[in-house]
Amino acid sequence: MEFKLNIGAPDTEDRVLRMDAGVLYDVIIVGGGPAALTAAVYCMRKGVSTGLITMDFGGQLSDTSTVENYMGYSYITGVDLANKFKEQVRQFEIAIADGKKAVAIEDGTEKVVRLDDGSAFRARSLIITTGKSSRKLGVPGEIELTGRGVAYCAICDAPLFAGKRVVVVGGGNSGIESAIDLAKIAEHVTVVQFLPELTADRVLVDAFEAFTNTTTLYEHEVMEIVGTQTVESVKIRNRVTGDVSTHEVQGIFIEIGLDPNTVSVKGLLKLNEFGEIEVDCACRTNRPGIFAAGDVTSVPFKQIIIAAGEGAKAALSACEYILRES
Repeated sequence: MEFKLNIGAPDTEDRVLRMDAGVLYDVIIVGGGPAALTAAVYCMRKGVSTGLITMDFGGQLSDTSTVENYMGYSYITGVDLANKFKEQVRQFEIAIADGKKAVAIEDGTEKVVRLDDGSAFRARSLIITTGKSSRKLGVPGEIELTGRGVAYCAICDAPLFAGKRVVVVGGGNSGIESAIDLAKIAEHVTVVQFLPELTADRVLVDAFEAFTNTTTLYEHEVMEIVGTQTVESVKIRNRVTGDVSTHEVQGIFIEIGLDPNTVSVKGLLKLNEFGEIEVDCACRTNRPGIFAAGDVTSVPFKQIIIAAGEGAKAALSACEYILRES
């Protein structure tokens, strides 16, 4: 298979290829966020045959309302930045399997990535950039009412709750960002914070506290989400007194953190106590030829710009490995 590079001025031509199970790729990248897409650009510019397997382009970036700390943009929406990443990748003749989930990874003479549709692809090296997913509360009613009032992405679902009463669980950056987005359109927003204070950045807390249609419940926790067809109320417990109160709401946004997407590599790659893939300073895992980058790894400070940088580093390390093993 011939892979051509577009090193000149950027354009909007789409040169994407379909992944071929009969090809042994130099590199397969698993994931679709900033780390994955940056790694893809670096691999293609190095001239190695590259495949990209992703459930969705953008990853968590697409769920971010605004980005104000990515160099080159004083302000850009997460969706717009994700689209710019995607457009840049699609200018190369990269092979892509879109809308596919990696369910198992095997390491032998060749690396094999098995997908949820039964297909499998082979590579000489892998870059795992599967990111993280929203953590669940694990309370009655959560699973049953997901998509019917239970939500994990304010930027995606906030418009559905205009003029309604909602609960936001979590007082960190993601929780308060969601509360701010919702307070602009909802009748009332109640923030449920497990700790005795909000842990979001001061600038976010100040912006949130400027709204008059909000309530914050400190040292509280959600015990149950109640509803038949949709969310009707939420039972909330005071962790100090033990009292349980019922709040009539039409929606609940759960923003209590993220869990790494490492199901496909459990038992294969070394994970830390948080379930993240352990990597060294060159994005190497404990398995030769398998690299990892972005929020799924042990690298601290989960930021877009850090994920992108780690993706570039992982790509260069993978290319170096291929050259050395040739």
